[in-house]
Amino acid sequence: MPREVGTGSVVAVAAFFDIDGTLIARNSGPLYMRFLRQRGEIRRRDALKTFYFYLRYRLNLLDIDAAVERSSRWIRGRHEDDVAAHCREWYRDMVRQHLVPGMVRRVQEHREQGHVVALLSSTTRYLADPLAEELGIDHLLVSRLVVRDGRFTGEIHRPLCYGPGKLHWARRFAAEQGIDLGSSYFYSDSVTDLPVLEVVGHPRVVNPDPLLRRAASRRGWGVLDPARSGRAAEGA
Repeated sequence: MPREVGTGSVVAVAAFFDIDGTLIARNSGPLYMRFLRQRGEIRRRDALKTFYFYLRYRLNLLDIDAAVERSSRWIRGRHEDDVAAHCREWYRDMVRQHLVPGMVRRVQEHREQGHVVALLSSTTRYLADPLAEELGIDHLLVSRLVVRDGRFTGEIHRPLCYGPGKLHWARRFAAEQGIDLGSSYFYSDSVTDLPVLEVVGHPRVVNPDPLLRRAASRRGWGVLDPARSGRAAEGA
């Protein structure tokens, strides 16, 4: 629920959710490459390159600008409506089955408490839209691709919603919505999300990568395993 502060004004509490490895049990990048490969839209070596980027992401070694540049080559000039339509097909056929029931319950619990629920992810709206619609989430803080005359230009709105960029968009959203980040929650599996996890009052580490697991242990944060039980010792 919103809470009152000393001045008598009311501030809101937010619950931010990452997508990959958090709301869904898989990383969407390799799933999308598999989808495109099955449709004959990319070559095998393109899919392998994406897997390489994914491994570097897991090790916190990803050059995000290089990864964005590579993906921009594929999408540049394509019709936004076509990409949005086939992403809905991809979500239905390949992504939806990996939703984590325990995390879906978390979304509902926060909504019932009157919290502002938002997706906070480096993915684009073309995955986030169908997911948000299914879970009843109104707010999307995601990477935004530039569209001109209905076609992608290959550019992206900066900063990218990744690493420190996520913190930028979370703070901007909090200022716009009257949200107290110190009373808010963020659920994530990735060490790249430490900038936001360290700012919110209730960091929630979900099935973390090894680097985030170590960081959480040093900070005394509990670790959630919703796929197993939906609950875990959560720390202060």
